[in-house]
Amino acid sequence: MYSHALRSHPLWWNKPLKEMRMATFNARAETVTTKPMFREAFQRKRCLIPASGYYEWQDTPQGKQPYYFTRRDGQPVTIAGLWDRCRPDRSAEERILSCTMIITEPNAFVAEVHDRMPVILEEKDFEPWLSGEAGTEMLKPAANELLQRWPVSKRVNSSRADAEDPSLADPIQL
Repeated sequence: MYSHALRSHPLWWNKPLKEMRMATFNARAETVTTKPMFREAFQRKRCLIPASGYYEWQDTPQGKQPYYFTRRDGQPVTIAGLWDRCRPDRSAEERILSCTMIITEPNAFVAEVHDRMPVILEEKDFEPWLSGEAGTEMLKPAANELLQRWPVSKRVNSSRADAEDPSLADPIQL
């Protein structure tokens, strides 16, 4: 589940981590090659982020309803990512390893719930992605038939919920 991805904090950011106010959990496919936050990592620091699935939230009259997305074939969802090492502040010697996932426009299936989706790579794409041989042409929505989804408990939203609790991905009736 992608809730475990770390926030990206690039080496060129020299201020304390707490001063980094911009949202950096995800890198947008449309700007990953131009935004200073991700430009260098896109060129040299690519990674794969394996997950059993991921959550997206749909706005409803009753509030935000979480859905769990996973592959129909039972294989892990492998998300295109970027990584970097950073210092939490200027005085720190230790560097923190962090990563971010790349998101793109949704396919028609995901668009029924949310306006973005992670870039999901197939096994044949792993090496070209990691080596840098592949470029932005890979940063597109997955095929409509790749994923399945179901509504899950709003406990997913709770900071008190154990992130390792497998029942968070169990289907519920709406």
